[in-house]
Amino acid sequence: MKFTCNNKDYDVVIERKKRNRNTYIRVKDNLSILVTTNTLTTDRYIKNLLDESYKSIVRMIDRQMVKNKNNEGFNYLGKQYDIIYVDYCDISIGEEKVFLRKGFNIDKWYKKQAKKLFKERLNYWHSNFSRKIPHPGLRIRKMTSRWGVCNTRLRIITLNLELIKRDTKYLDYVIVHELSHLIYPNHSKDFWNLVEENIGDCKKYRKEMKEF
Repeated sequence: MKFTCNNKDYDVVIERKKRNRNTYIRVKDNLSILVTTNTLTTDRYIKNLLDESYKSIVRMIDRQMVKNKNNEGFNYLGKQYDIIYVDYCDISIGEEKVFLRKGFNIDKWYKKQAKKLFKERLNYWHSNFSRKIPHPGLRIRKMTSRWGVCNTRLRIITLNLELIKRDTKYLDYVIVHELSHLIYPNHSKDFWNLVEENIGDCKKYRKEMKEF
């Protein structure tokens, strides 16, 4: 099945599962359209649903194209670099290009940089937070759907390794967000007021981070 938008065809991937009660549509990284639905849903129903959802699907495609563009090349601390593969070093960052050895474990390098920077920023925000809170532990790992997680019981904050690719203002926002959960383990109005109390541009950052 295909979905046509602006004279371009996009593949439609259908996943049918017995436990699915509803039908959901999302656009994947490769710009294919994923439809998850019940095993009894007919192709005709899906086709009609896609047609009815045309405008929202176009918006999803546009958003995903922006995300893909923002993730092109090599990203580090908010700057994009063209990749040049070399054999004389593991990694060297220039003004507009990064020189990489083929096969170099870039995720390991990212994590090494993140361990230092994330700890520094966590310590800074803990010291300057508007409320008295315990100092949380720090974990770093790659996550696909969250920028950060706060385990309020264990008092551990987990930060997405992908934040090392972005401007540090987004790292700061996520840290403040997770620290605020140590006071309010929810997303209530009081929680968001506390986030804004510590970092005033939080709404702007949340909106901008949807493009990554």
